Parts: sequence; C-alpha cells; structure tokens
Amino acid sequence: MKHLSRNASVCVALALFTASTPALADSTATVGGTSFINKGLVGVGRIPAAQRDKFGETFGSGSGMAIDTSGWAHDQAGYKGSLWLLPDRGYNVAGTTDYRPRLNTIGIEFRPVPPGASPAAGQEQTGVKATLADTLLLTDDKGADATGLDPLSDVRPASGDMPILPAATNGKLAVDNEAIVRLPDGSMFISDEYGPNIYRFSAEGRLLSATQPPAALVPMRKGTPNFSSDNPGPGAADPDPKDPETGRQNNQGLEGMAMTPDGKFLIAVLQSAPRQDGGDSPATRQNTRALVYDASDLGHLKLAHEYVVPLPVFKDAKGKTKVAAQSEIVALSDTAFMMLVRDSGNGQGLKGDASLYREISIVDVSAATDIAGSAFDAADRPVAVKGGLDASVTPARLAPFIDLNDRAELGRFGLHNGAPNDHDNLSEKWEAMSLASVLDPRLPDDYFLFVANDNDFLTQDGFQVGAPYKAEDGANVDTMFLVYQVTLPGLARK
Repeated sequence: MKHLSRNASVCVALALFTASTPALADSTATVGGTSFINKGLVGVGRIPAAQRDKFGETFGSGSGMAIDTSGWAHDQAGYKGSLWLLPDRGYNVAGTTDYRPRLNTIGIEFRPVPPGASPAAGQEQTGVKATLADTLLLTDDKGADATGLDPLSDVRPASGDMPILPAATNGKLAVDNEAIVRLPDGSMFISDEYGPNIYRFSAEGRLLSATQPPAALVPMRKGTPNFSSDNPGPGAADPDPKDPETGRQNNQGLEGMAMTPDGKFLIAVLQSAPRQDGGDSPATRQNTRALVYDASDLGHLKLAHEYVVPLPVFKDAKGKTKVAAQSEIVALSDTAFMMLVRDSGNGQGLKGDASLYREISIVDVSAATDIAGSAFDAADRPVAVKGGLDASVTPARLAPFIDLNDRAELGRFGLHNGAPNDHDNLSEKWEAMSLASVLDPRLPDDYFLFVANDNDFLTQDGFQVGAPYKAEDGANVDTMFLVYQVTLPGLARK
C-alpha cells in the first residue's frame, strides 16, 4: 500500500480508542525474523443484497478492493474515507451475460471497537457504514463496451503493444475482473480471470495496456490459445474440450494482485495450479504461481521473478483431499505478502453451511526458487507433475495469520460459520482485502485490514442486462466487510 497517511493531531481523540483496549491473546506470524500480529476483529458492516448501482443494475460486491489511503481520516466520531470495490462478470448462475465491467466507489464511515471487546447489543454489525457513491464503466482501448460474457473460442488479434485478448462472440473485449491496484494518478491495474491478464485502465476507465502472463499460464485447447472458462452465454456452445489442456484452469485466473509498498513491483497470483502442474484434480492443484513484475514502466510491465506457492491442503466432510483456492493478496514487500485462501461450496446462500478453511497466511518467497524465464514458463514443462513439485524447485513458505472462521471472533459480532445457514453465517467467497492506517502515532505499524466478500450478485430482487432475476433457493447474500486490526512492522517505511 503506497502513501499510507499519518496525522499526529488525532492523538487525543485516539486515546479513547487505544487506552481502553483490553488485554487479549494476539495471534502472531513470524516471517524472516519479523513478527506480524493479528489483534482481532474490530468491525463488521454490510451493503444489502438488493442494492443497485448507478446504472440501475444489481450491485456487484467485492472481487477486489482498494482503499483510498490519501483520503483516510480520523476524528472523534471515528474514521472516514472511501474505497473502490471491483465486481466480477455479473450474475452468471445459468451462464455468463453481457454485463458491462465496472468499478464502484464506496463511502466508508468506520467506528471500530477495541480489539477483544464486544460491540453494544444490537450494534454488532454496524461498525462499518458503507454507502455506494459512484459507478464507473470499464471500456476497451477504443472506448467501446467490454463484457462479462465467456470468450469461448474468439480471440482479438495482437495489435501494437496489445497482446492477443479474450473476445466474446459479440466482438467485445471479455473481462472477468478479480483484483485492483489503484495508482496515485488515478489509473489502475486490474487482474483478469479469462486471460489471465493484467490490464491497466485510465482513471476514466479506458484500457491503456495489457500484460499477458508466461506461456505456462495461457489456457490452450488443441494447441491454440482459448480463453473460455466453460461458462457460455445464451445460445452459445460449450468449449471443446471443456477444460484447457495447459495453462490456467477454468475460473482460476489471476485472483490476487497487489503493489509492493515502495511501488516498484506488482505481484499477481494464480488462484491455483495451471492444468499441467496438477490443476486437473481438486486434490493436486496446490502448486500455484506468484508473478512479480517490475512496475517502473506502468505501460510495459516486465516479469522480474516467479515463484511456486504451495496452497494449503485440507480434508472435506467426506475425507477427500482438497486444495484451498487463493483469493486475494496484499503485498508487504517484494518478498512477502498476505494471501487469503478458502474452500468453496459452503456458506450463506448455498446448500453447504460450514466452511472448512478460510485463512489469511503470510507468504515468504525470499528463499524460494525463482523460475522466471526458465523452462517451467513453457506449457510443455510442468513444474509439478500430478501435484508433485519438481525436486529442483524450492517453494515459498506460508505462515498462518488470521482464521476468518474463528468462532469466538465471529461470535462477538453476531456472526458464525456453519449451521444455522442463515443471514449471519459467513457467505462462501471472501475475495477482497485492503489496508488503511490506524493513524495513531503511538502505533505506527498498526493497520485496519478490510476483508470483503464476493456475493455473486445473489438476491431475490435482482436486475441485470435489462432483465429481473431471483437467485436460486431464495438466496439473499449481502456484501460484507470484516475489519481486523493488525501490526505490520516497517510497512510504512518501505
């Protein structure tokens, strides 16, 4: 996070917040001799499932998030600021639609409780007041509408500095947004599921440049780039074959992305292993890739480093081995980042109620093998055959940091994980993270870590692409914010 603010004048007002902090057992992750501390959940808030955006369409929740740290402020009433919340490709339970990619601006008012304390009765989930302020459409480089439709077999040819790009059957640029980095000039990097690509958009939402990953991550069918995710739009045929033979697997693109605090590097992480690296099985897709780009030229990112990141493995309710999917990252340096990983198929709005794995870990790549530019960047050289990592490669190391399913933490705010599968059960997809300073001169390394869900547009009062809809099984899933107070030593000085 760049340009994290400090304001010594808030010291007196902050005394009421910090001096009353009760003692609690912090959870600590130590990486490279540095201890990162989770002081616990300090706030919760919601945006109703039926919320509509500036264009009258159902609000798109959070696949990616970036807090405007330059405007983050504190007074006696609490904290105020704004953030950008990035939805993905629209409501797509029965296939993708011609949903226009967009970015929402959210006004935030935040009144945290001290770590370890409980909110007043009836106020458990009102600590974060989030108000939709604006919606910006994202367009292609010519200013034409983009789309969330599955690109199937269509490819936009390379032109100038632009590589080949996913295109829908209607000719529009096909984008499935997943993560956002907002830059000081207002432009932004957005990572994409389909490519999986990294796009740079202007502050007005127009595509400026595109970065294609190494060949090992580009989805290939029958020897040709094919960006389909096997979610065809109305009347469209299924891709052949259903899954790519190599490259990112369906719906497992660049789910996490973040800029390092010094602004020099952009890190993007694939949601799980490419197909050739064991991604053909839910039990062997743990060896994903972290791509570290030199961002000195914002219009021409250059791959500087690449590492294998082993995702956590767990057993499901039937005893089957599963791999938790990477869902978002926050960079701490060019060699360490927080990574949110989770299971799928469980949570409010779904038939499965109890999540088995939702955790934020700290990833350390300082001793990992750099495979950038190696033979492993080619599609025909797996780095992990059937999930077994090549002996020549040392993977990144993970240190558990925050358990989103922590029963006691959730309980203080009237939330839970598992039955009853009601409004207060956490939803399935937690996919967005961003940091804002606590703004306390006595706690210079303390931050609020905002974590948000992707509600998949699940509502009983939905409207998109000119038509109303109701989510299956009566699902009504709010956009939610969980806010943790964390200590991240040295981050502000990087």
